[in-house]
Amino acid sequence: MKARSANGGLVYSTDAGRMCPQCRQPLTGCRCVATSARPATDGVVRVFMETKGRAGKGVTVVRGLPLDTVALTALGKQLKSSCGSGGTVKDGVVEVQGDHRDRVIELLKSQGFVVKRAGG
Repeated sequence: MKARSANGGLVYSTDAGRMCPQCRQPLTGCRCVATSARPATDGVVRVFMETKGRAGKGVTVVRGLPLDTVALTALGKQLKSSCGSGGTVKDGVVEVQGDHRDRVIELLKSQGFVVKRAGG
């Protein structure tokens, strides 16, 4: 008899998107502490431009948002669509491709966040 795999026999599936490594549920339905816990912030959202490790291409980075994973993903999608560019949300940080600091700051202030332009 063949031994079962540690992941329950499922090798690969794209049906549910990204999965939580702890509970093996889709990230949108995950109830783990690992995905809902965010480090405490000082209440100030910082927006800055970063090119490090991106072959000279600049991205607008937003850090310090006091949101859970689902709300952060929704806000990231809203920021990307309003700027008309791509980007990603990972590890509690929203990245929007290109230099859109002014537009992102205005959008976040209109939603009630305390925003600070960091960096140069």
